[in-house]
Amino acid sequence: MAIKLLDEQTGPKISKYIYGQFSEHLGRGIYGGLYVGKNSDIPNVNGLRTDVVDALKKIHVPVLRWPGGLFADTYHWQQGIGPQKDRKKIVNTNWGGVTEDNSFGTHEYFELLRQLGADAYINANIGSGTVQEMAEWVEYMTMAGESPMANLRRQNGQQNPWSVKFFGIGNESWGGGGNMRPKYYSDVYRQYQTFLPQYDAKHPIYKVACGPNEDDYEWTDTLMKNATKYLDGISLHYYTLPTGDWDHSKGSATDFPESLWYSAMAKAQLMDRLITKHAAIMDKYDPQKNVDLIVDEWGTWYDVEKGTNPGFLYQQNSLRDALTTAITLNIFQKHADRVHMANIAQMVNVLQSMILTKDDQMVKTPTYYVFDMYQKHMDAQLVEGQGDVADRVTYTASKKDGALTVSLGNYDLTHDREVTFTYSSDYQEIAEATIITGAKMDSHNTFADPDEVVEKAFNGAKLGNGKLTIQLPAKSVVSITIK
Repeated sequence: MAIKLLDEQTGPKISKYIYGQFSEHLGRGIYGGLYVGKNSDIPNVNGLRTDVVDALKKIHVPVLRWPGGLFADTYHWQQGIGPQKDRKKIVNTNWGGVTEDNSFGTHEYFELLRQLGADAYINANIGSGTVQEMAEWVEYMTMAGESPMANLRRQNGQQNPWSVKFFGIGNESWGGGGNMRPKYYSDVYRQYQTFLPQYDAKHPIYKVACGPNEDDYEWTDTLMKNATKYLDGISLHYYTLPTGDWDHSKGSATDFPESLWYSAMAKAQLMDRLITKHAAIMDKYDPQKNVDLIVDEWGTWYDVEKGTNPGFLYQQNSLRDALTTAITLNIFQKHADRVHMANIAQMVNVLQSMILTKDDQMVKTPTYYVFDMYQKHMDAQLVEGQGDVADRVTYTASKKDGALTVSLGNYDLTHDREVTFTYSSDYQEIAEATIITGAKMDSHNTFADPDEVVEKAFNGAKLGNGKLTIQLPAKSVVSITIK
């Protein structure tokens, strides 16, 4: 496989927000995963787990979507402010029918963002909420002057306003967020965004509309036709199910045949077709690309681990997930001219997570290590390539600060590949080379063995005579930076 990198050309900027995260009030995604409360024996800062926050800080989480997901359209923000002992307890009807005590609310969310150094992506309730409720929440969070909601925020201990970078108006409004039809939703969106207050003229809130589910191209067309001038971004949701079966078995996260390894890779690659087709519709109404595509739910979805609450969506995470992650991130970067943000589902203990916890224990998943490996692509310039790509190999390239980074995945289970990149600039040395792989296709990290799949130094690359030659092992993700 030989690829010519067009490294002297300027490609689109790869937004750091492509590496965004998502945490919903779902299972142990927040409670026990991120938040344990100030009185917990588990080390914490203001109730947030120190070990989890420290691990997430290392991958520089750029943005965190909250409070849902489906939970967002049942969430009433005023129940999650004020003294925790006085907050209203509710039932999480979407996820397990468990009691939600609202001890993690707006103030705790912004404290988490402060500790992570991440931006806010709030998802508003339009399914069971009101325009007024949404507008008052924005006033509570972002109003600097005197107002009823700003004064209430101060009363609850936060003097200065917070910054809300992104704001989603509805979630899966085509399904559990209201079962709306596209024209109806586009009118609801137009109404809600009209009353979304903007208190900081220098930093207006970026508005995200609920976009399509997978290949619902009619939804995209209708929304763009009716609301383009009111949009900053539209969302897209797509999950990788190796079995393709939502209603019965989605398959195990770790105990699976080779056929479901390759099926997962094929399903992950469908993201390219979805983005291409939705982007083409967006181009029809927005040729200047002023409206972004926001893939704010994506990832693998398997059967839950045996013995766990099926409504908690707790699954293991293996080498297979590392390869589907590389495939998907490479696709996002390929479409950096349209895709501005993505939010993997979900950050801790839910679906394809970065981190798993059990009481006071924590383990980083193979997916975590891919996000760590790909950090050099954040806010870099995409580098296009020319040449034939070998079967079962995926790659991406970018440049930043005078360095060129190439990241590749080989999802062939048995065959290594030799890959050669040529380039125009005068690169002199390999600055960093790392690999993620495992002994088996379902290699994964456990609390007993947390380091089965980790990022390690890679010595299978050579630089010289205007080319980078890589011996790419089977079932591996590799990233190399040259300068």
